[in-house]
Amino acid sequence: MEKKTILAGISHGDINGIGYEVIIKALSDPTINEICTTIVYGSPKVAAYHRKALNVSNFSFNNIRTAEEAHAKKANMINCLDDNIRVELGKSTPQGGEAAIISLEKAVEDLKSGKIDVLITAPIDKQNVQSENFRFKGHTDYLKSVAGSGEALMFMIGESMRIGIATDHVPLSKVPELITLETLLQKVRLMNQSLILDFGIRKPRIAVLGLNPHAGDNSLLGTEEVEIISPAIQQAQKEGIMAFGPFPADGFFGAGSFTKFDGILAMYHDQGLTPFKALSFDSGVNFTAGLPFIRTSPVHGTAFDIAGKGEASENSFRQAIYLACDIFKNRQLHTEISKNPLKHQDIEIHSDRIDELPPDIFNPEQ
Repeated sequence: MEKKTILAGISHGDINGIGYEVIIKALSDPTINEICTTIVYGSPKVAAYHRKALNVSNFSFNNIRTAEEAHAKKANMINCLDDNIRVELGKSTPQGGEAAIISLEKAVEDLKSGKIDVLITAPIDKQNVQSENFRFKGHTDYLKSVAGSGEALMFMIGESMRIGIATDHVPLSKVPELITLETLLQKVRLMNQSLILDFGIRKPRIAVLGLNPHAGDNSLLGTEEVEIISPAIQQAQKEGIMAFGPFPADGFFGAGSFTKFDGILAMYHDQGLTPFKALSFDSGVNFTAGLPFIRTSPVHGTAFDIAGKGEASENSFRQAIYLACDIFKNRQLHTEISKNPLKHQDIEIHSDRIDELPPDIFNPEQ
């Protein structure tokens, strides 16, 4: 087919969770087709099971074999699974985990080959996806491996804030040893690059949070701020990055200081995601910054407890689709405007008389 719109690939996530519910609800709105062409990597049988459980009769997928066959005005589906697949709503099963990874790998294969433009991932269960062939803590680690990227940034995007996590999904006890000068510099650089490239912010302002209560309180409650975090911020500033901090997390969010920055770097998972989800749980998006391709997901998980009940909100998933398309357009625009940058010109002044020079030559602000 002629490529006129953004091709958005969707991996179906865990087949026993709310993935299909939020996918069906989001794609039932025909206005989504004005923004992109959607392709779900899943199973018509599983989709039919969920439609029946949700009592959805006015929606169906257009079944295709390859991404090239996608219909621009329909919700398309590529069958990745055997018809013997079994759905057990609300349960974490090995078969559910295997089905999630098959979908993900097929979607990523098409993403890498350019058959789709962006990837939106429905939630997986981090435990049941583990196997001899898949030993990753989640989507982010897997996609870093696929991209061959040394580092990536878990970047939570909402209407009121953008929060990146320095140490991702690790036990809290391991966080201090992972807070290093080089790690923080990498994360700040990735955030700065993403804010420019993916969000079109020319000179982003980045807030860096402290690790300890009261940001260490002048080393009384911890020395990481003085020995590691502040030096990393200073080095970032030398590189031209507008990074500030370290800020005590409680006061930073409590006083509303987060509204003054384009991006925030939290030291560990709950430090960043607790305030983020308190404000943006229904509309926030998880974006993996620093990859050569675009991947987003909703901020919620599989929600096995409400699977098949029709209670799940599709808004976060819908916003994940919108954000992926926005980032794709921003990257295209950035590439376009960076193609032929103006060359630096040295101006030679040949006049021997200062009164013959233009009156504003020494005041470029005029």
